[in-house]
Amino acid sequence: MLTENQKSIIKATVPVLAEHGVALTSHFYERMFAQNPELKQVFNRGHQEAGKQQHALAGAVLAYAQNIDNPTVLQGALVHIANKHVSLGIRAEHYPIVGKHLLASIKEVLGEGATDELIDAWGKAYEQLANLLIEMETKLYNDLVQEGSWTGWRSFKIVKKIAETDQITSFYLKPVDHGKVPEFHPGQYISVRVYVPEWDLIQPRQYTLSNAPGADAYRISVKREDGNAYSPAGHVSNVLHKNYNEGDVIDLAPPGGEFFLDEKSDKPVFLISAGVGITPMVSMLTYLSEHQTQRPVSFIHGTRNSKTLAMYDQINDIIQKNDHMKRIMFYSEPEAQDEQYDYIGRVDLNTVKETIIPDAQYYLCGPTEFMQERAKDLKNLGVPAKNIHAEAFDTGVLNV
Repeated sequence: MLTENQKSIIKATVPVLAEHGVALTSHFYERMFAQNPELKQVFNRGHQEAGKQQHALAGAVLAYAQNIDNPTVLQGALVHIANKHVSLGIRAEHYPIVGKHLLASIKEVLGEGATDELIDAWGKAYEQLANLLIEMETKLYNDLVQEGSWTGWRSFKIVKKIAETDQITSFYLKPVDHGKVPEFHPGQYISVRVYVPEWDLIQPRQYTLSNAPGADAYRISVKREDGNAYSPAGHVSNVLHKNYNEGDVIDLAPPGGEFFLDEKSDKPVFLISAGVGITPMVSMLTYLSEHQTQRPVSFIHGTRNSKTLAMYDQINDIIQKNDHMKRIMFYSEPEAQDEQYDYIGRVDLNTVKETIIPDAQYYLCGPTEFMQERAKDLKNLGVPAKNIHAEAFDTGVLNV
């Protein structure tokens, strides 16, 4: 347990972490990978090169220091981290390695400012955080006991590969061992692990399951990230698109993630997405059409035009067969032949505010800015924050 004096020491480091946190976490990763190179295949190298992981960790350490009196305030972030850790096969034995390098980095970056008293306080603080996460992760691992489930990595064969658009391709995956696959909650993801030749490194990535639970195969629908002046190309997505075909084998971790449909609720559902954020929404929509056949559903999606709209035929077929479901499409750049959109422009919930039901359940998925803006719109339209659920891409948690 942290003493009151140790908590005071941790809180006193907040200004230092706010100013030098990224330098500290950058040093930490460099140190850890140099001395424990086996961990390179656990962490997302793309996020490392872009600086996202360093900034995310710096923000997390700062938030932890600010809330050291009551770390449970960070429950949402901790749940997100725990789910990611389980999807990557991180175990309790990894925490001492991280702790060793984190404390050493504090010493090396802060120099004389890193007194023995400060290092001891942060050692206890890290132990407290590690124990919180280990407890969460142990429960998640223990929950993987249903028939067909597994821990770690399992080999799956690509039994079908379908181009949904020029950039989005669906991969249908079945276990090489011919065993069953476990159920999952609509909206959850799986981790995929592939070899990236350019880096000479195994790399994991999380992709949402885009079909509903209950099938004998998993489906992921992956957008090929080509990169631009603001963001580098996605190495794993490009490898999947270009190097993996029907008959090839990839490694999968079991389904996980804290963003998913509340299957026990009977409240109306709004599925609101943009771009490749459509993938968990298709899973939820399919499940709702199969299992909650009278639950009102509004499917609201934004994309450039019909050429960038994935899985439209499946969505359209479901909507047409269910009178209690409706679809609202926003096209930002419709082409002359496009007919299936309702509004021109980006998703604007104020345009359809008469359809908004404050007591409904709202699920958001898309770029971070899109989700933040739509969450703000919903709250302005009277929807309480507890009814708004958002997927978190990349390295962090979206606060709505």
